[in-house]
Amino acid sequence: MAPMSTNPPDLRPDLARARVTDTSRAGQPTIGMVSLGCPKALVDSERILTRLRAEGYGISHDYSGADAVIVNTCGFLDSAKAESLEAIGEALKENGRVIVTGCLGAEPEYITGVHPKVLAVTGPHQYEQVLDAVHGAVPPSPDPFVDLLPASSVKLTPRHYSYLKISEGCNHKCKFCIIPDMRGRLASRPAFAVMREAEKLVENGVRELLVISQDTSAYGVDIKHAEDRGHRAHITDLARD
Repeated sequence: MAPMSTNPPDLRPDLARARVTDTSRAGQPTIGMVSLGCPKALVDSERILTRLRAEGYGISHDYSGADAVIVNTCGFLDSAKAESLEAIGEALKENGRVIVTGCLGAEPEYITGVHPKVLAVTGPHQYEQVLDAVHGAVPPSPDPFVDLLPASSVKLTPRHYSYLKISEGCNHKCKFCIIPDMRGRLASRPAFAVMREAEKLVENGVRELLVISQDTSAYGVDIKHAEDRGHRAHITDLARD
């Protein structure tokens, strides 16, 4: 069986020194993940895998060990669309049970027109729909003595750094950019939630936090730079905190 393809390749969990340390047990359902595109999409992949692991799923690093494969796509450029379609085709060939999500998932007919055998197509940051699709394809089988304990976050980056997403979407309507159509309008995370995640990452050994979003300079504009629990939703305040 061929290894899973990703872009860039050093973000593969089995190549990067990522904290994916699951030990499979007998009868445990397993899911593979191919994550394409930008760091924002990678964070989405981490969140999906974290939720699945909390429900008792194992994480497979190759096609042969997975009961189904999630392909998190990119649709920003024509070349990215072509790469996403190629990755979906490879996953179908090597595994056969494929769930598609991500930015290209905003165009489901485009995907199913080329690959009609995919199990489901969901758009970007539609975590619940992805989980529903996984449940339908591979029902969870949790071990109540192990899997229902609070799960640690899945990280697909090397141990020394991590991405920290502060907002989703963009309010600008630049004619050359399709991101607002795919990712929606600006939705900033509460500042206290960003800080809490940052603190947990540092406690777990992360030395470098890479702040990401579609429009970092606009962080907090949509919530009028609200202050909550001692933290103000403004990029300069986050940097000082």
